[in-house]
Amino acid sequence: MADSSAASADLVVLGAGPAGLAAAWRAARRGLSVTVLERAPSVGGMAASFEVAGVRVDHGSHRLHPATPPELLADLHGLLGSDLQTRPRHGRLRVGERWVGFPLRAAELVRALPPGLLARVARDAVTAPLRRPQADTYADVLRAGLGPALYDALYAPYARKLWGLPGDRIAGEQARRRVTADTPWKIAARMLRRSGRSQRGGAEAKGQGRVFFYPRRGFGQIVEALAEAATDAGASIRLGVAAERLSTGAGGVTIGTTDGATLRAEQVFSTIPLPVLGRIAEPRPDAALEAAEHLRFRAMVLVYVVHEGGRYSAYDAHYLPGPETPVTRISEPANYRVSVDDPADRSALCAEVPCAMGDPVWKASAEDLAEMVDDALARTGLRPAARADVEVRRLPHVYPVYDLGFEQHLSALDAWALDLPRVTTFGRLGTFAHDNTHHALAMAYDAVDALSARGFDDVAWSAARERFAAHVVED
Repeated sequence: MADSSAASADLVVLGAGPAGLAAAWRAARRGLSVTVLERAPSVGGMAASFEVAGVRVDHGSHRLHPATPPELLADLHGLLGSDLQTRPRHGRLRVGERWVGFPLRAAELVRALPPGLLARVARDAVTAPLRRPQADTYADVLRAGLGPALYDALYAPYARKLWGLPGDRIAGEQARRRVTADTPWKIAARMLRRSGRSQRGGAEAKGQGRVFFYPRRGFGQIVEALAEAATDAGASIRLGVAAERLSTGAGGVTIGTTDGATLRAEQVFSTIPLPVLGRIAEPRPDAALEAAEHLRFRAMVLVYVVHEGGRYSAYDAHYLPGPETPVTRISEPANYRVSVDDPADRSALCAEVPCAMGDPVWKASAEDLAEMVDDALARTGLRPAARADVEVRRLPHVYPVYDLGFEQHLSALDAWALDLPRVTTFGRLGTFAHDNTHHALAMAYDAVDALSARGFDDVAWSAARERFAAHVVED
């Protein structure tokens, strides 16, 4: 897949995640010479899969949602065929010290919630028209919409775990990007719609929230298929190589790489973290560099516990919003798919632990992290895992942190990036967004569509960016 002799290309793509690979594939199919640079030794980034004790696992819980645009979904079906399965969602959420099915079902939620919490939620629903946010913070926006009861029970502790900040120190934009059902009435309407579809069955049951698409060989099979299609179309993917400096000019873009090579490109697509681009690209005004230093990502440690004796549970994921454990979700990748390749005598659990790079969780040993998972299972009423082994992965850039004032820093850095000649940024990391995989793929398609023989169509790209601004995370 690597071609270290390449010195120039029509397009150089920084990052071999879903967005970068999709762009490389589509651009190569149009006859452009394409080189992809990826720092890691394999493609996929956070969307990659790998094996733990013979079980294919992902970097946390990943799904392809039914909200995926038809054109993208058709292309993925073309690449993966019957390996791209339609699967029912079957998770559980810990709320009020009890487990409820997730996605939520109205009748079950009413039965499971403690009477006191249910009464407070009902009161908040009635008084919702009287509430207004006092400030544009995550806490105020959700307290005003959902009410204090639901916010305090679910969203406040989850926010502190995911982003490391209390809700009143997180910008209101976080709530608007991450919480689509932002009133009790919207939650109820969504649950009733899903219940109706489930009872009717058939094609109507295959709606957003109830099902998802997932490959037989793990979520990483998507990026592996995109990488193979890109190379078949003529793209060169250089693994273990990253851009360490990038300078722009009227004649093109010059990229210096970590292996000492120099590349020349007519156009660069960057899907690497936007603050990282701000540190390596020139010209770089001091204001852009300062803005890059103020934008940060939440890191994550993934703890893979090998469970002996078959499947651990019937559920694909357990969501843990409460403060009793730093673990936010425990998924069982084998339950996301149907595959004869999955061993019958063991399974793997993936526990997600958000953290900051360099903090005690980030630096903890594998055994200490495994004990943290054991403790999380015990504290939430789940049975102990028959632990045979443990493996740990550490991801430095997972969730962008929308702390108070982030907008001015992101706006400054984004404006600088937009003015970089022949450089276009997109993807989750490239836009400092929480977007799903289908959002990242849509950005890649629009970026390639904006390429023409006359150069890059800034008008078309501006319209595409307006669409990206409306993306809301699905879960």
